[in-house]
Amino acid sequence: MKSDKELNNKAHSLLKERGVEIEDIAELVIYLQSKYIPDLSLEECIDSVEQVLSKREVQNTIITGVELDMLAEKGLLSQPLNDILTGDEGLYGIDEILALSIVNVFGSIGFTNYGYIDKVKPGIIQKLDSKESGACHTFLDDIVGAIAAAASSRIAHGQPAKLAAKEGK
Repeated sequence: MKSDKELNNKAHSLLKERGVEIEDIAELVIYLQSKYIPDLSLEECIDSVEQVLSKREVQNTIITGVELDMLAEKGLLSQPLNDILTGDEGLYGIDEILALSIVNVFGSIGFTNYGYIDKVKPGIIQKLDSKESGACHTFLDDIVGAIAAAASSRIAHGQPAKLAAKEGK
């Protein structure tokens, strides 16, 4: 069995190799939460993203999804799957199902955050989804959205205790 550190390093490495920085995901968290927590800092969001990334389920999802994207990009999957992935067909849906395994780690609010961010595709998600680089990011764009949704949920769940501490309760 691989150690948590090995999986964490691999997941971080794959994100970076595919053009995704932790700050990119943290900016999505701010996008999702700034309406509800106006003083939310990028540093808090980065910390929350890192907490999400520290989960083995999340690391496994990143590794699996990115590997499938890379295999499709190289034409190494059988047909019609390879064309479905490189074309990011709208009715495929397995990419969203895989991403939901990340959302599940931090509660039901993550589902609404994920659905919203998957629909509007802000920031790095738009860049990944645009296919401008010629790369296949069928799984990665959904995984990034799910990480942001989970990190947002994590922050939202911690907000009541933070407010109570601020008010001296």
